[in-house]
Amino acid sequence: MFNDIGPLELVTIIVLAVLVFGPDKLPKVIQDVMRTIRKIREFSESAKQDIRSELGPEFKDFEFEDLNPKTFLRKQLDNDELGLKEIRNGFDLKKEMAEVTDAVHGRDGSSSTSSSSPSPSSGGRVDMTKKPETPGDDERPPFDADAT
Repeated sequence: MFNDIGPLELVTIIVLAVLVFGPDKLPKVIQDVMRTIRKIREFSESAKQDIRSELGPEFKDFEFEDLNPKTFLRKQLDNDELGLKEIRNGFDLKKEMAEVTDAVHGRDGSSSTSSSSPSPSSGGRVDMTKKPETPGDDERPPFDADAT
C-alpha cells in the first residue's frame, strides 16, 4: 500500500501528525484511521464476493485486477494459444530493417553501388544512426522562431 513512501517521507508524516494532533490524541487518531481502513477492506471484499456469486459459475476465474487494461493485455498476450511466441521468435528486426534500408537505397539511386547487400567493410551491419549535418562556414543554422 505504501510502496512509494521512503523513510524520510515517513518521518516527515510522523512529525506532522504529532504536531497537528499532539502526542496525547495521536494514538486515538491512529486507531480510528486503522478501524476505517479495516471497514473499507471488509466492504470491498464483501462486494467482490457478491459480484462473483451473482456472475455465476462460468466466471469463477474472474479477477478484478483483469479490469485494468494493462493487466488484461499482459495476461492475454502471455497466453500461448494464440501462437504469438512463434511469431515473435520468427521475426528478425535487424534483418527486416536491413532489407528496408537496402530497398530505399536501391530506389534512391544516390548510392554509388546498386547492390542490395550491405558493404563488406561494415561487417554486414547497416548504420541507421542519424548523423547531424554540420553547416558550412558561411551558412547559419536554421532559425526556429517557435523555439526561442
